[in-house]
Amino acid sequence: MRFLVRNCAPAKAGAQRRRGFRAPAFAGARSRSRRERERGFTLVEMMVVIVIIGLLATIVIINVMPAADRAAATKARADIATLEQGVEMYRLNAMRYPTTEEGLQALVAANHIRRLPNDPWGRAYLYAAPGAGGQPFTISTLGADGRQGGDGENADIAN
Repeated sequence: MRFLVRNCAPAKAGAQRRRGFRAPAFAGARSRSRRERERGFTLVEMMVVIVIIGLLATIVIINVMPAADRAAATKARADIATLEQGVEMYRLNAMRYPTTEEGLQALVAANHIRRLPNDPWGRAYLYAAPGAGGQPFTISTLGADGRQGGDGENADIAN
């Protein structure tokens, strides 16, 4: 078996047969076994994997975040519909709508709903009787920003 040594003269034919012969530490890659050369990952390989994972995470986040905003608005609409049904049941029993002063707490007191939910942003729903536009009542939330008006996720949601 012949070892390649860089920057050295080729080994003589009888030199390898001597007892205790060992290749120098600076011998080329052929002196190490294939298993030793392929044992770990290089820094470049690790960086490529990290960049790919980062790109995939970015794509997922970009697609998931708007869904959370839409889900909050959908939950608010569903809560308002449930509260509307409770107000209508109150009207059927009491022959009138709850006043603005009584508010939605009148529904809990009359056992038409178990508890008053908060809007998806953690605030109480607003109730007004008579409502806007000639409606008998209005149930609304001020959206994500908690202020009157707004666009997108900050838009007010009402019945």
